[in-house]
Amino acid sequence: MKVTDIRIEYLKNPVGIDVKKPRFSWKILSNEKDVLQSSYQILVKHKGDVVWDTGKRDSDSSVLIEYEGAALNPCSIYEVQVEVWDNKGNHATTDGFFETGLLSGTSFQAEWITHNFPDEETACPIFVRDFQVEKEIERIRVYATALGVYEIKINGEKVGDTFFAPGWTNYKKRLQYQTYAVDELQPGENKIEIAVGNGWYKGIFGFTCTPNHYGDRVAALAEIHINYKDGTKEIIVTDESWKTTTGSIRYSEIYMGETIDSTFTAQKFSPVVVTTFDKNRLVAQESEPVRITQKLPAKELIITPKGEKVIDFGQNLTGFVELKVHGKAGQKITIRHAEALDKDGNFYPDTLRQAISVDTFICNGQEQMFLPSFTFHGFKYISIEGLEEINLENFTACVLHTHMEETGSFTTSNPLVNKLQSNIQWGQRGNFLDIPTDCPQRDERLGWTGDAQVFAGTAAYNYNVALFFTKWLRDLASEQTKEHGVPHVVPNILGDQDGAAAWSDAAVIIPWVVYQTYGDVKVLENQYESMKGWVDYITERCGSNNLWQTGFQYGDWLALDKEEGADRTGATDKYLVANAYYAYSTDIVRKIAKILNKTKDAEKYDELYKKIKKAFNEEYITPTGRMVSETQTGCILALHFDLAEEKYRNRILDSLKTNIANHKNHLTTGFVGTPYLCHALTENNQHDLAGTLFLKEDYPSWLYAVKKGATTIWERWNSILPNGDFDESGMNSLNHYAYGSIGEWMYKKLAGINHLEPGYKKILIKPQFIKGITSVDATYQSVYGEIKSAWSCKNHRIKVQVEIPANTTAVIYLPEKEEPIEVGSGSYFFDYETETNLEKDRFSMDSTLQEIMDEPVAVELFKQYAPELMDHPMISLAYQLTISEILATGPKETEALFKMVIDQLNKTKVTN
Repeated sequence: MKVTDIRIEYLKNPVGIDVKKPRFSWKILSNEKDVLQSSYQILVKHKGDVVWDTGKRDSDSSVLIEYEGAALNPCSIYEVQVEVWDNKGNHATTDGFFETGLLSGTSFQAEWITHNFPDEETACPIFVRDFQVEKEIERIRVYATALGVYEIKINGEKVGDTFFAPGWTNYKKRLQYQTYAVDELQPGENKIEIAVGNGWYKGIFGFTCTPNHYGDRVAALAEIHINYKDGTKEIIVTDESWKTTTGSIRYSEIYMGETIDSTFTAQKFSPVVVTTFDKNRLVAQESEPVRITQKLPAKELIITPKGEKVIDFGQNLTGFVELKVHGKAGQKITIRHAEALDKDGNFYPDTLRQAISVDTFICNGQEQMFLPSFTFHGFKYISIEGLEEINLENFTACVLHTHMEETGSFTTSNPLVNKLQSNIQWGQRGNFLDIPTDCPQRDERLGWTGDAQVFAGTAAYNYNVALFFTKWLRDLASEQTKEHGVPHVVPNILGDQDGAAAWSDAAVIIPWVVYQTYGDVKVLENQYESMKGWVDYITERCGSNNLWQTGFQYGDWLALDKEEGADRTGATDKYLVANAYYAYSTDIVRKIAKILNKTKDAEKYDELYKKIKKAFNEEYITPTGRMVSETQTGCILALHFDLAEEKYRNRILDSLKTNIANHKNHLTTGFVGTPYLCHALTENNQHDLAGTLFLKEDYPSWLYAVKKGATTIWERWNSILPNGDFDESGMNSLNHYAYGSIGEWMYKKLAGINHLEPGYKKILIKPQFIKGITSVDATYQSVYGEIKSAWSCKNHRIKVQVEIPANTTAVIYLPEKEEPIEVGSGSYFFDYETETNLEKDRFSMDSTLQEIMDEPVAVELFKQYAPELMDHPMISLAYQLTISEILATGPKETEALFKMVIDQLNKTKVTN
């Protein structure tokens, strides 16, 4: 037995946290089965003195145990030791540490400093201070933040490896500061420089590409804490003693790109201007920072038909290009960015709209490396100008995103599905850059609440998003108002807009996802007023029928069942969507009230939920069970959110199946229906149909984009048309993760990895087969350890491998077996016979009648069992219809006949 991976607030040995009661977690590794923790002891020390000793506690808790010791001191290191005993008589220990930050923004002794440059100056200001070091140093820490985005250098070397600090928050209420551990300073004179770019604070941003959303002048705040070995301490702070100048970054905007002129020589230094910004708003870094997480080599040099020099990196990504070059002094090299080439093979930057995304580098005549500091791009291709000879090895794409830990893996026997999974992960990486953006490339890149909400479940399988969402949800709550509810984007730069269903419901749904995934009750406590406030906001706007039927709604955004010329909201009644989410969020809030022991609230929202559900059935479902909107999304919401009364469910399910059949077994759903489509089918005994939809390869489908060469998820099902043209709606991102929400169904239903208790303390393993996939191998790194579910169904044998981490239990449902198996931790392998063949059949319900009738065996069977069908005068008109389409309008008894014929045809082909 080993105790490993000790975490403090989800982090390994964090430096600079301001959580006054940090929480401790660890994992247990054991080769034995059925291992449970029986007791633990946590010891926390500061400078050798014990500040908290739990004593030996009889408990199986090993996740997010809150500190209960003496008040923590700022800027202090605490050693942590955890000892664990298990139910097998073993025990083990592990060690870690954490270091506090300033614990309060008001602890900053430094003053805010800015510059006095003219408004037309585009160069990034650099704030400079020289200082002396005469004694031996024990430890150096830098605490810093900015209005803008900043980078610190000490003696010419960048401090830390992060980008876009302090991140994007609601500056009106909150601003993060960062803590950096500096390795060393040189004896004697040292120099610190803080360069500040416009970033989100005052940069060009939003649909109108206007600047100064929060202020019109960048500023910096910093302290260098030097602890000497003789026990003394010195703090160097930003104040009027600093100077300011400009450097090689002559221009920098997130949307527009960056200009670096390495021939520029610093002008004279100017005095700084001391300014103010409320230090009460300052909080320590709350989520993992943005880093370069991967570097991709250039894949191919292309000379386009227009003569453009283009490099393909093989992957649509978010970041920038690192260029190694030995140019002439004054030589200007321009790099433009794009997600795609057009169908003729020319550079196609149109998906970027007004965001020109151009980086310009001016050489100094020496060998040098260019790397932007304060901009990022969404791109797969770059176009290079100003360089005669292009060597691919000199160009490297740097992938940038919040440095989340990868927690999920999912591979199958189907290469197209594997590529889809890769595209989903890349879409998440590209759009989880400090906030959950909708897209990383065009003049938008905003924290759309709807996109984040529908994708949250998938996101939590792929990466550890606990801190990422915790930070963003705090901004969401800070932007929320009683008058307008929850904004459509967070941080909100779009002004006052009344909340909208599915988008503003992020306030409720995402904390619930975080709680379910990590067992984190604190996120529920912290967001409770926000969650409640959103439901109350809707309730205040309901009519006498207890339903929300006023105001703007996105409906089923970008659904395919309505002419786009009208609007983009889809054919499903917009207020049906709104009230389905109203019920869903109320259901979650009543559950949370119970978890938090808020008895009165639990009763209140329980009663409200019942009222909404009753009103929903009266308004949107007829007395015979017909939906007002018999769209795919209308039926999906009624079923998946469990809104339809039991007596109506079968008819609604039939309506859903008929709608799908009438679309040749293709989806028509938008942002709201798509996340739940396959879930609703699987949960209602239509898993085969879910599999059919999932594995479609033509438009519209998930795999259509894969077949078109997509390396991320598209905003639209038809972002690139079958003929190679691009959608020209003016809204066509090729890196937009909402439709990647199918990933949750892949993990839950295909791999079968589910939680029965929050945080996966109790696990459900229930893999389910679909035709066209003969094996799945998936893992999920839970807060207790790795869960694995791998299966194959080949050569008349089913093999299943399951791994359950220590200190958890599981229920396993094996495919084609009825009885569940309850297990403890350990590895399990099952191998048994089957008659099931998951290879994709030649004939299916998607086959046309023509394809069926071309087979003599089918003709003979129809003559034998349904001669009247062969003699029907209209039969030739149905030849181009799929069997699904025919059955959608035909008598029910013909379904069994067609299934028998198709089954016989497939058996005949196998035999031959």
